[in-house]
Amino acid sequence: MENDILDSLEDLGYKGPLLEDGALDLAVNAGATSPEFTKLCAWIVSELKLYCKLEENVHATNCPTEAEGFQLEMSGLLAEMSCPYTVLTTGDVTQRLLNRNNCLLLLTFLISELEASRMIVVNRPQKKVQEAGGSEVFVELKGICMSLGMSKPPANITMFQFFSGIEKKLKEALSKVPPTHVGKPLLKKPLGPVHWEKIEAINQSLVNEYQVRRKMLLKRLDVTVQSFGWSERAKTHAEKLAKVYPPLRATLATKSTVSIAHLFAAREDLSKILRTSSGKIREKTACAINKILMGRVPDRGGRPNEIEPPPPEMPTWQKRQDGPQGGGGQQKEAATKEVGVEEVMVVGITKVGSRAQVTQEEVIRVEEVEAIRVEEVDTSKTTPTRMEDATKKEVGEAAEEAVAEEDGEDKVEAGGDELKQVYL
Repeated sequence: MENDILDSLEDLGYKGPLLEDGALDLAVNAGATSPEFTKLCAWIVSELKLYCKLEENVHATNCPTEAEGFQLEMSGLLAEMSCPYTVLTTGDVTQRLLNRNNCLLLLTFLISELEASRMIVVNRPQKKVQEAGGSEVFVELKGICMSLGMSKPPANITMFQFFSGIEKKLKEALSKVPPTHVGKPLLKKPLGPVHWEKIEAINQSLVNEYQVRRKMLLKRLDVTVQSFGWSERAKTHAEKLAKVYPPLRATLATKSTVSIAHLFAAREDLSKILRTSSGKIREKTACAINKILMGRVPDRGGRPNEIEPPPPEMPTWQKRQDGPQGGGGQQKEAATKEVGVEEVMVVGITKVGSRAQVTQEEVIRVEEVEAIRVEEVDTSKTTPTRMEDATKKEVGEAAEEAVAEEDGEDKVEAGGDELKQVYL
């Protein structure tokens, strides 16, 4: 499989270092962590974009730590191209291209797509170049010649002669303007081959970074415009919006156009920071929408000084206060004691009545005991134990006196013991 890939790369015009013996094998073993492997994939994708309208793009890496970003970009590209190989489109996206077989399968798929695209448009590239006015480099050189007023160069002119003519015209144009017209360059230090490589790597990293940011901003723009169409009033103008927005949106590219050429063309005045509200800047950014004043809008609140504090999660701690302790439990206990006293009285009177008649003085004593009990319950000054002892004592004394008058001390003592056993 490696030999077939090398033969296909040579046919496609690849001139990279992976054509050397053993270089491709080492690259696919390392997978996405190999910068040379990512450069090969980026080259194939760049060739594919000449024939296919692909939105996703893949950038080469400069170190193994950028392997994860490369695999994310490749995953988006394969999804857009409807890759039929599930091992390249499913599973952990950060582990797919760390396998040798998967890397070989990826190269085979990309190479076959590029070969098929070239076969389909074999007769169209010249037409496209003529319609578009030539390649990108040709368009740039043509613009330079037109700006300097140069005539069309002859067909047999060499590149050295061509650029020498451009330099001569530039010097003539600069001699006709003041010395400060163009300004001094921002980068004055001469650069060697090592510097060019490092600057190219830095520029590529910045391009990748800002491409992600531009994608995010454009996605936010699309979502915002889409939300405008949710209102009932906007639905009546959906066709107008569809005609106006897409052409404007198509002019906003995700890839940055800043290159090393912009670095050398930068002047010293580029380092001066100007406010966005300054007069010179506002001349280019001012538009009719800046003069529209917003009407009265509903108050959304949010002022901290007007927000009430939330209720406490737990009540504040308070010191225990001394005083009467009332409650359902004490009332229930008091009611139980009251029933118990009544039962003792009834049993005591019944037992004693069978032997002797209760005198009026004894009844008065029992009523006095009952009054004392009620008073103690109401004022909560006497505990239930004290009330129980007083009631027990008074009833026992009354029973003993009643029995003593009829039967003597022995019978009274027996009646008192029997009453105590009933109560307890």
